[in-house]
Amino acid sequence: AVPRALVPVAAGDGAVCTPLLLRDEQGDVLERLDVVLRNIAELRKEVEELRNSLQHLAVEIVGEVRSHLEETQKVTRRRRFPFSRERSDSTGSSSIYFTASSGAANTDDGESEGGYTTANAESDYDRESERESEEGEDEVSCETVRTVRRDSLDLVNEDETHLMLDSSLEEGLGQLLQQADRLHDGDEQEKREGFQLLLNNKLAYADQKDFLWRLARAHSDMCDITEDADEKRSYASDGKEEIEVALQKWDQSAECHQWFAVLCGQLAEHESIQKRIQAGYVFKEHIDKAIELKPEDPKSYYLLGRWCYQVAHLGWLEKKTAAALFEAPPTATVQDALQNFLRVEELSPGFSKAGRVYIAKCYRDMGNNTAAVLWMNLASELPANTKEDAESERELEELRSVWEE
Repeated sequence: AVPRALVPVAAGDGAVCTPLLLRDEQGDVLERLDVVLRNIAELRKEVEELRNSLQHLAVEIVGEVRSHLEETQKVTRRRRFPFSRERSDSTGSSSIYFTASSGAANTDDGESEGGYTTANAESDYDRESERESEEGEDEVSCETVRTVRRDSLDLVNEDETHLMLDSSLEEGLGQLLQQADRLHDGDEQEKREGFQLLLNNKLAYADQKDFLWRLARAHSDMCDITEDADEKRSYASDGKEEIEVALQKWDQSAECHQWFAVLCGQLAEHESIQKRIQAGYVFKEHIDKAIELKPEDPKSYYLLGRWCYQVAHLGWLEKKTAAALFEAPPTATVQDALQNFLRVEELSPGFSKAGRVYIAKCYRDMGNNTAAVLWMNLASELPANTKEDAESERELEELRSVWEE
């Protein structure tokens, strides 16, 4: 999740850079790179235009579907119940229901509750009353209850219809998000199912903040799962685009900033050293914002601890590149990393196996071997729930072997 640029390289301060290309060859390479960059910029612009067009189309489709549902309910309501009134000469269950549902009795047999004369009111009502009388009150009691429940939906006004539609959408979204969270915490197959689940519902919930950042998280999961480099880049790029849209609307969402940082880091793994270093600044900026908005989230401190640890171990080449390109190169110490990892344990003990391995590495780097061994043992107690935990398990074995030697 952190830009790979911030990984130590095997180079010392005394290393000497030897040009691999002549000046003319370097110029030719730079010209070719410029052409490639221009083509990429044009392609990105075209993709952005296409994405915007698709988003507008999706909004229009959702609007048309909602309008169709509302119109259907209006037509059904007019067709089935053009009036609502009480008949003084009937004691059937339907007459009782109409009185209760209308909220007021109407003694005028020729008019509906709204005061409009209806030519077919008498015949419709009489047919209904005769059918109920023939079947008997005992036989129709259950049907009457079902009719009450069904027809009460048809008698609501338009404002209530909107509220019902919104309530239904919110309930569906809540269930969807719970299922997505459960699948995210599962194994690789469940993560794939969660990703497909969110994609299938994007058209309906693309304007919901909690849906969008989970969709971005699912892209991050797929980037971690796949082994193909091109697929990793694609998932990270698509996820970053999704979360950028969310950040434009919800800049005060800690989750949006957090997953934007994660996806920037994943995408930077496939970029040049310059892009990776630049992504490191963006990563730090959004993680700091996420912590500011939600200071009790252990994941943000874990990500910041990773960033600090890797910055503290920058290689010579990366330091020189950062110094040449930026006025203020990134700075952090092992002590900074340790404080963030310990904060994770304070907020959520046993948050991750990888986090405890990092604590052990920090203490080792600081020369506190006793504390390092303690945290190595604590890390061993936790299961490897994620791919990152599995990698830390291998690193833990390496630490043990070095310690035994």
